[in-house]
Amino acid sequence: MINLLSTREVAELLGIHEKKVYKLIHEQGLPGTKITGKWLFPRHLVEQWLENNTINYPGQREYLSRTPALFVVAGSNDPLLDRTLNLFMGAFPEYTAVFGNLGSMGGLRLLRQGLCHLASSHLAREDLQDFNFSYAAEHLDRAPAVVNFCKREQGLILARGNPKHISSIADLSEQKDLRIVNRSPGTGTRLWFDRALTENRIDPATLPGYEKELQRHLDVGLEILSGRADLGPGIKTVAGLLDLDFLPMHWERFDLLISRERFFDENIQAFLGLLHAERFQELAQSLGGYDLSLSGQMLHPIQKGQSL
Repeated sequence: MINLLSTREVAELLGIHEKKVYKLIHEQGLPGTKITGKWLFPRHLVEQWLENNTINYPGQREYLSRTPALFVVAGSNDPLLDRTLNLFMGAFPEYTAVFGNLGSMGGLRLLRQGLCHLASSHLAREDLQDFNFSYAAEHLDRAPAVVNFCKREQGLILARGNPKHISSIADLSEQKDLRIVNRSPGTGTRLWFDRALTENRIDPATLPGYEKELQRHLDVGLEILSGRADLGPGIKTVAGLLDLDFLPMHWERFDLLISRERFFDENIQAFLGLLHAERFQELAQSLGGYDLSLSGQMLHPIQKGQSL
């Protein structure tokens, strides 16, 4: 039987104030579920979350140096990023590129542990005026270099024709037969979606399917395309690929975070160089839903007069 903890017990386990637990749920992906208005936390998932957020594992800083042919990207997934990694291996066959689909928070964790070259992230604060900078300051030992990969449009992916007539987040509380599908805790999309529900005073426990968590934007789209769900949070690109409807919410920055110690490594510079290539531009145009006006630009530290 699963050992479930209350909010008070989680606070005692972590040695923090009980109010801090709610912040960890929404901002750092602390795993929990709300049942009849009360938060409950599977103990084994809380312990796993704690281990995943542990820093200074011994011996991990040398991992990338010991495997020079391996190029590791981890964090938030994106169709354009997937195709750019394939483009990278075609242009530089001496490298094998792998992607760890861990969500934005997971990417920061691996970057902190020295287990990836690039962390892909789109973590936004509530006002959507800051992407990634403040999260990096909180979760990394040293501020990373931040290079923009693209801008992309975030919102709700809807069934073709929008048969439920959803025009805003607020509509989710008014549809009794609505089935949603969700993203995993720790992903930037899930953090945004949870904030949007809170702002509209919608209890996630009232949304059928909220607890069904999928790892990729494309998986969310496929669930809707199959008819097993009516909508889910995601990006416009996936809606376009699957010929689904899309309710736009905001444009977001999708950035690459890089350790300053490794920034000038040959493989990292080779990958960043592709962001200025015509082939990359063509890939983005073929997919749709992207703005490349900042792609390849160094965003941290922010230059005087720079607009983000």
